[in-house]
Amino acid sequence: MYWKNVLKSNVTTIDELQNYIDLDPKEKSLLKKVVKRHPMSITKHYLSLIDFENPDDPIRKMIIPSVNELDLTGSYDTSGEKSNTKFIGFQHKYSQTALILSTHRCASYCRFCFRKRMVGVSSREIFRNLERAKKYINHHQEINNVLVTGGDPLMLSTKVIEKFLNRFTKIEHLDFIRFGTKTPVFLPQRILEDSKLLSVLKKYSKRKQIYFVLQIDHPKEITKELQAAVKKLQLSGIILNNQTVLMKDINDKPEVLAELQNMLVKVGINPYYVFQCRPVKRVKQHFQIPLSKGYQIVEKAKTMMSGHSKRFKYVMSHRTGKIEIVGIKDEEIYFKYHQAKDIRNQGKFFKKKLIESAGWLDELR
Repeated sequence: MYWKNVLKSNVTTIDELQNYIDLDPKEKSLLKKVVKRHPMSITKHYLSLIDFENPDDPIRKMIIPSVNELDLTGSYDTSGEKSNTKFIGFQHKYSQTALILSTHRCASYCRFCFRKRMVGVSSREIFRNLERAKKYINHHQEINNVLVTGGDPLMLSTKVIEKFLNRFTKIEHLDFIRFGTKTPVFLPQRILEDSKLLSVLKKYSKRKQIYFVLQIDHPKEITKELQAAVKKLQLSGIILNNQTVLMKDINDKPEVLAELQNMLVKVGINPYYVFQCRPVKRVKQHFQIPLSKGYQIVEKAKTMMSGHSKRFKYVMSHRTGKIEIVGIKDEEIYFKYHQAKDIRNQGKFFKKKLIESAGWLDELR
């Protein structure tokens, strides 16, 4: 397929990167150490969005390796994925949702990825048994949706994607199927040039509703190519939602966050979640902002948004559940379980003593 050939031109080495940015010998050596542990891969399309004259360009910060990735503060499994794995590549954390790690590959590798432990690194956690998944879901009638993620499932062949859809659309108690993807941002050609994929999506969206959960984190990512891909997906019956990670020096200005959410609505993408950046190893120190600051940014941004633009929940994906950051009053910060691993916590409202520097629930008392 044409899109697979396009991926062959990705920038994957620090030596290739030097064609775009100047690196002194020491920085070059350190970055080679970084990408040896967590590979770099950047599509030419995504590279074209970077203003290389601006060292603070947000696209640059999100996709180009940094020496800050040598900082090991944090964890490689902040959301407790290991404890929710029922068999290789298949997780069941929330009663209604089955999650499948379909691949460890993406069209490009975000430097803030919360699955940094595996994406671009190892296929050991990758799903291998479709029939076993089908049996598990059939035996768990409480499951009403499947999330196919990774990595990025649109890096799979259209034939494999169709296998997932063919199996899951036949399960009567499933209401919908989701694909978590950033491919329309990184590699819009995957959508624009693959009529077979679109026909498969259109075929199966008539059986069950299919959602694409996109990862768009900055207004610069909403290109004409992305918008064209969105239209083709919509015409194929796909509903598009978006989740954004709130990140230091990327989208942590209220004006930028508001512009992003407003633009999403304008092009037909539904705001879904704004995530507190997880305390992931090689990510936490240079991307995470404190919860107290994040809350203030989100609330100020909402004053610049329409009702449709601010439908999202500001949450942290904690090992105990998706916890909404609800408010701050005096010296306390208030939370609510939007989703809970333990059903007894569902909807639970609670508070903690506010610590201005805390970026995660475990840092609060």
